[in-house]
Amino acid sequence: MDVLIIGSGGREHAIAKKLSESGRVERLYCAPGNGGIAELCECAAIKATDIEGIIAFAREKRVGMVVVAPDDPLALGMVDRLGEAGILAFGPTKAAAEIESSKAFSKKLMSDYGIPTAEYGVFSGIDEAVSYIRAKGAPIVVKADGLALGKGVSVCFDIESAEKAARDMMEGGVFGASGRRVVIEEMLEGPEVTVLCFTDGETIVPMPASQDHKRAFDKNRGPNTGGMGAVSPVAAYTDDIAKACMDRIFIPTIRAMKAEGRPFRGVIYFGLMLTKDGPKVIEYNARFGDPEAQAVLSLLESDLLTVFEAVCGGSLAELEIKWKPGAACGVVLASGGYPGGYETGKRIDGIEDANRLNDTFVFHSGTRREPDGYYTCGGRVLCVTSTGETLDEAIESAYRAADLIHFDNMFRRNDIGRAF
Repeated sequence: MDVLIIGSGGREHAIAKKLSESGRVERLYCAPGNGGIAELCECAAIKATDIEGIIAFAREKRVGMVVVAPDDPLALGMVDRLGEAGILAFGPTKAAAEIESSKAFSKKLMSDYGIPTAEYGVFSGIDEAVSYIRAKGAPIVVKADGLALGKGVSVCFDIESAEKAARDMMEGGVFGASGRRVVIEEMLEGPEVTVLCFTDGETIVPMPASQDHKRAFDKNRGPNTGGMGAVSPVAAYTDDIAKACMDRIFIPTIRAMKAEGRPFRGVIYFGLMLTKDGPKVIEYNARFGDPEAQAVLSLLESDLLTVFEAVCGGSLAELEIKWKPGAACGVVLASGGYPGGYETGKRIDGIEDANRLNDTFVFHSGTRREPDGYYTCGGRVLCVTSTGETLDEAIESAYRAADLIHFDNMFRRNDIGRAF
């Protein structure tokens, strides 16, 4: 089967690498792709949000499946349109993807169906938002309702910063239309864990738990980013907690979406806080996380194409998904200034050296390939990912590999896997 992957980041590179290992995949395409993905796929210069362009390309190449990986095309209804065009697509419909594209929707879903989450309010007017902040006090969390590249969340430890965050979103337009409505909620405390799950709308199969590191700097300081690194599995996510999550969160969410007439098929991302009162949902995503995908898919033993087919075909209950023993660690190498302003066009050295190390692979997020090598073209540039028999081994291997890579103004966190 020929497969087309939509997207251009590290998540898409991880999907491409795993699909390239399948003996059932003949040709891989990616739109638009990046410098690293181009080593595995034929890349097409089509924007990930260009639905009609993607349909035309899929028809031209006669691909057997389109994997819609990023949030934007899912929210725009790319899976729906592909289906209407008679093209098999992996990913949720527009209606199901609203579980990510609208935090207000997802919070109401949890409230209506008794899924544990933080106490919250939803506001379209700044005066009401400020009044709620003052009534609840700090610490408190302010979130843009819509998609914001993983950066639309402000954890505020005083009322003044919470009010500023709300005003910046609602009046200042820092996240455009995504921030015109905000969700304000209590700050939950405890270890934060991500669990990605495959689901065909009926059956749900969790992947190994992972832990993303959102803050830009060591010791969880600095602004929120799209993710500075991830590890999998997570010691705090015990068997008892996993069962509680399955019974109280995962299965109820899938049943709730079906009851709402929005059956979810694809990968659903559960962002969880393991509080003293039990696990609670921080957020949902409607796709693989990034950089969680790089760590988790590095541990997948089963054929990913077969899994995708089972999800699309409603036969996930019949499939046993196998995972490698051990652990994985991914360390993001970013452009100086990220998640704010940053320069691009910096030559990258050392990728080949890092890839030569055992059990290590360098996933590309923001790179372009030129005749003389790779250059930066994004905030998050690379995710150096290693596996090992233990988490400590995986962490040490990832940093050993990361030490071999250099580009001007590069920065990274030095405590991935040891910050919590």
